[in-house]
Formats: sequence, C-alpha cells, structure tokens
Amino acid sequence: MRLLIVEDEPDLLRRLAKILRVEGYAVDSAADGAEGLQKSMDNDYDVILLDAMLPGLDGWEMLARLRKVKTTPVLMLTARDASADRVRGLDSGADDYVMKPFDLPELLARVRALIRRGSGAASARLDLGEVILDTAQRSVWKNGEVVPLLPSEYALLEYLALHRGEVVSRTVLYDHLFDENESTLSNLLDVRVSNLRRKLGQEFILTRRGHGYGIGIEP
Repeated sequence: MRLLIVEDEPDLLRRLAKILRVEGYAVDSAADGAEGLQKSMDNDYDVILLDAMLPGLDGWEMLARLRKVKTTPVLMLTARDASADRVRGLDSGADDYVMKPFDLPELLARVRALIRRGSGAASARLDLGEVILDTAQRSVWKNGEVVPLLPSEYALLEYLALHRGEVVSRTVLYDHLFDENESTLSNLLDVRVSNLRRKLGQEFILTRRGHGYGIGIEP
C-alpha cells in the first residue's frame, strides 16, 4: 500500500517514513500543505497522514480542497488536543484523528483499519481458500501453517487479496506498492509475484495476459 505523509517537522517525517517502510508500505512525503495537495491530486494513495499545523496551506485547508475531488482516506496528526480542533478535522473530511505524541502501535493499527475500510473489507481476516490473511497481525497461513513473507511480498499479497476476483493491472500495482523514487521499469513486481507463487502455490496468483494479476480470477 502507498501512503503519503504531510508533515513539516523533518525529524518526525523521516522517522515516521522509515517506520512505515519497514512495515512494508511505499511512502511518499511532503513538507507543507501545497506540496501535499499537489501529490495527493497527482497520485492515488491508500492513506494520507496529514499534520493539521502546516506552514502556508494548513492541513484543514488542504483536506477541504482534496475532498472536492477525492475520497482518499485521511488520518490527521496534530499536537492540538482541543475538542474544537478534532471536530474541525472530522467535519473537514478526515477519516480518523491521532494526537501527538502518538502511540506507534495504535497509529499503525489505525492505518491498517483505514486501508481495510477503503477497500470495503469488513474484517481483518481474509479467507482465500487454503490461504488465510490476517491484516491486523499482517500474518499469512496456508493449510494452518504460518508462511513467512517479506514485508514487500506481504504488501503485494494484501493488495491483491483486498481486490480478490479483480484483475489488477501492473500500472495499478506499481501505483500502490512503489513510492515516487522507484522505477516502474524495474522487475521488482515480477520478483514479488514469483516469490509469492513459490510460497503459496503456482496457481494462487493468476496472470491475465496483457491485463494483469489477480486472486480468484479466470486465467
């Protein structure tokens, strides 16, 4: 999944981006509201983490402008704890709200919940036949046995699982699984697909030639 962090505190921005990348997310960043708005308009992110207090175009105004054209899930981050500020963020179109300093496990759980909600998944547990995916624990089982996956492999599996029955094009996969610094001409996607097939079965992820990949689709 691809996330955008809009945060003007450089240390927090770097630290949060690093943590999210370790978790397997593709992460873009912006240091102010204007840059954040431009990137959020140009790309289809799975979640935007948006600081309320930004220089120039603040988070509330950025969100209001974004909501005129997009429904991207937005998690607002702010040091302000007044009820009026929380109400303002939610009424402006935020999907969730976290106070600084935040608890990291809670933040990650809220990100996962927004991703599930954005994909229409009602439960963290996805039953894919012999394979079970738990998006809360970010764990995978096959026939009751845990299958160890790299974070990047898990990210691909989760995206395809949340779009089960759909053919997902290579372009969409690159848009959602790779950040702005990674090349769409690389073979990283093919490597991840190959690794998942080796671990979960050659027929688990099917290829629709000329169209893309999918779970639970006709070849």
